[in-house]
Amino acid sequence: MKIDENGLNKELIVLEQIEERVKNYWTRRAQDFGMVRRMELQDEISGRWLEEINKYIPKEKGLRILDVGTGAGYFAVLLAEEGHRVYGIDLTPAMIEEAKKLAGDRGMSIEFSVMDAQSLDFPEGSFDVVIARNLTWTLPKPEQAYGEWMRVLAKGGILLNFDADYGQEVQSMEENEPEASADASGFHIGVTQELRQESNEITKAMAISQNRRPDWDIAIIKEMGFLECQCDREAGSRVLKERNGEAAPTFLIMVRK
Repeated sequence: MKIDENGLNKELIVLEQIEERVKNYWTRRAQDFGMVRRMELQDEISGRWLEEINKYIPKEKGLRILDVGTGAGYFAVLLAEEGHRVYGIDLTPAMIEEAKKLAGDRGMSIEFSVMDAQSLDFPEGSFDVVIARNLTWTLPKPEQAYGEWMRVLAKGGILLNFDADYGQEVQSMEENEPEASADASGFHIGVTQELRQESNEITKAMAISQNRRPDWDIAIIKEMGFLECQCDREAGSRVLKERNGEAAPTFLIMVRK
């Protein structure tokens, strides 16, 4: 811990600054991002997402599912339409508003809240499933986040984390293709050059971007004592097909508590 002459924790200040940049970035993208997720719900890709998810979660309906980093609510709506009880959280209020609109348009009753994925306001053992997509790479404190996600899972519960090594992608793309940006597995409606650059700068500022993933994630999870951990490095190719990034293909980490 680094304390300056005024008694301030420099590391904490830096983390707060990064989180604020992340929030501001996704606030600017929220409306267009909501449009992208509406398109996905009407696309055959939704069936492919469900096929991957249903490989791991229990077959019965009414599961308590936390969609952490819900964004515009895509997974929350998709799983609520399957008959599950879903709760969606996101750090960005503008994203939560988009999620509420999407759920309303689809006739789904889902509870959404503004909340930090790294510090959850739920009791231990609250959920049967915790699911995330393209979230972990945006987190300044990913180890804490993994601890929180496992904490709120019930015994036997399942964590499904879809993500990619966007730090490696930005490094590779900047060497070969300077205008590329992170989060390449999604559509980029309304993403200006300024937003691309901000996305890249945020990615490079994250400590997690210095690690090779998903190897780093698996090691962290096992260090926590959760040994029933699988990694599917081909999940993105099956779901996203041609939109699966070459430099940072989407992987799935599954952990059973």
